[in-house]
Amino acid sequence: MLHRLDELDRETAVTAFRDMETELFGAHAWSESAIRQELDAPARTYLFETEDADEESSGGQVQASDIRGFAGFWYDGDDAEIMDVGVRRPCQRRGIAWRLMNALVDEACRQGANRMLLEVRVDNTAALGLYRRLGFERIGLRRRYYQPEGVDAYVMALELKERVVGFRPAAHVSGERNL
Repeated sequence: MLHRLDELDRETAVTAFRDMETELFGAHAWSESAIRQELDAPARTYLFETEDADEESSGGQVQASDIRGFAGFWYDGDDAEIMDVGVRRPCQRRGIAWRLMNALVDEACRQGANRMLLEVRVDNTAALGLYRRLGFERIGLRRRYYQPEGVDAYVMALELKERVVGFRPAAHVSGERNL
């Protein structure tokens, strides 16, 4: 089941987020302070995924250990930028990241975003496969983006609205003079 950040106890969300960051990203994990700043920052949308049965067994109260995955984006009025995605290792390959990302894409469209952007390690084959299946395409490369190892990142984009590239012929532009 997907939950918006505001549907969860804030401390539960922070604890789950930090636990998954540490498990998944080790030395690259965001600190608790960075997570709190991220969740409190303006124009952020974060979703958390739990199993339906977990909530029923805990009396409807979601515990940090019940949260199997999270994902979020920042929307600047044009592009929605994926900020972070994580799924607990024992829960991977169950469609959780797929559900989270699809829900984020739907929410970005609802908010009016024109496209969605993200960075991903060039050696993260599982994430690259997921993003490609969702329709993301590589649009750039950030050399040595992930430190201290110096691993490159692909920049990927998903167009959410039709995008005009280049110029339209002058005959199609009404009310403008040809120079």
